[in-house]
Amino acid sequence: MTIQYDSIKVGDTLPPLELPPVDRKMLALFAGASGDHNAVHIDIDYARRAGMPDVFAHGMLSMAWLGRLLTQWVDQRQVRQFGVRFVGITHLGHRIVCTGRVVEKFQAEGEQRVRLEIQTANQYGEPRVVGDAVVSL
Repeated sequence: MTIQYDSIKVGDTLPPLELPPVDRKMLALFAGASGDHNAVHIDIDYARRAGMPDVFAHGMLSMAWLGRLLTQWVDQRQVRQFGVRFVGITHLGHRIVCTGRVVEKFQAEGEQRVRLEIQTANQYGEPRVVGDAVVSL
């Protein structure tokens, strides 16, 4: 289904992306896929020495989930900008939901575009990663 610019309104939301609880296997697989083997994400002893109760998710894993939120809504070739800020730690057991909302419609470089506010939040509704994206429709 192709999203049409004229059918989109400011305030419209993207279909949410709900993820399974973060677990050690997920972190190990992401470390292997991304090449990010920072021990704080995969070694409990190292994480505890760093003052954390346990390992926690890579920030870029959350950004990847937000990328998936966007590309389940539009083709990746339509993404023009995508940026995030990390505002909280995603711990083991967190059930993350990625959401997005249209905040602006505009034209640029001959294209009809929308600006989105996007975020990940845990099961307690606490934002973990917030950002924005621009897509061409």
